[in-house]
Amino acid sequence: MPTETNSSPAASGDRTGRLAGKTAVITGGAAGMGRTTSLAFAREGATVAILDIQKEAGEETVAMIRQDGGTAEFIETDVSDASQVDAAFDKVNEIFGSYNVLFNHAGTITVKPLHESTEEDYDRLMNINVRSAFLVCRRAVKEMSDNGGGSIVITASIASELGYPLESIYCMTKGAVLQLARSISAEYRDQGIRCNAVCPGFVKTAHGLREINELDEAGQEWEEGALADAQGRICEPEEVSAAVVFLASDEASFITGNALYVDNGWYAKG
Repeated sequence: MPTETNSSPAASGDRTGRLAGKTAVITGGAAGMGRTTSLAFAREGATVAILDIQKEAGEETVAMIRQDGGTAEFIETDVSDASQVDAAFDKVNEIFGSYNVLFNHAGTITVKPLHESTEEDYDRLMNINVRSAFLVCRRAVKEMSDNGGGSIVITASIASELGYPLESIYCMTKGAVLQLARSISAEYRDQGIRCNAVCPGFVKTAHGLREINELDEAGQEWEEGALADAQGRICEPEEVSAAVVFLASDEASFITGNALYVDNGWYAKG
């Protein structure tokens, strides 16, 4: 059976860490939790390729990594577009050679009652959250299989298995990507690929704070006590990144097909 390889033609020199010698592709890695994880991967020794539509933020993140002595490239990519995804992965292979970690993080949210949601709302979230994961993971599992395996982590959500008012389409998309992670783990285990999902609650990023604000404006009062009751406090993005680093690393070598909840017990409370 193939095993995960730790080598890459463009690995980060003599850098050490839990991801030393690995090359990681991160979608949505330019800002927010994606940026935090890009930086964490680089600190742990990985070479990082960031695929994101946010050019300025992506270049800033790469500059931060390089300033800290790491190796990174930004590739402007709309990951919901098949031709752009393939071109981006071709460039990753050209620059770095093979890769053995994928963090599929790109995603967004819409807060709106279901009966007011439009087909455009549905198409937008399905494209950004689900179609992108399909396109990216489809490419990655083939190349990882050919190159000895690796680890895939997909950003799902506490909303992958719990339903929430005003977030019906979002819950649908996050349920889909969680099932994608589970399916990949079953289908590609014998090719040396592990695949897990990380499932955060509310996270202190621009995305997470916007979500809370929009829910509050709709009368849910998360900032007035519901958040404290659900998960105690808001999660720091670094706390999610730590979970992703673990799942991507060889420390999680016998962990696949799992949903790792980073929510301070919210999911356990139901």
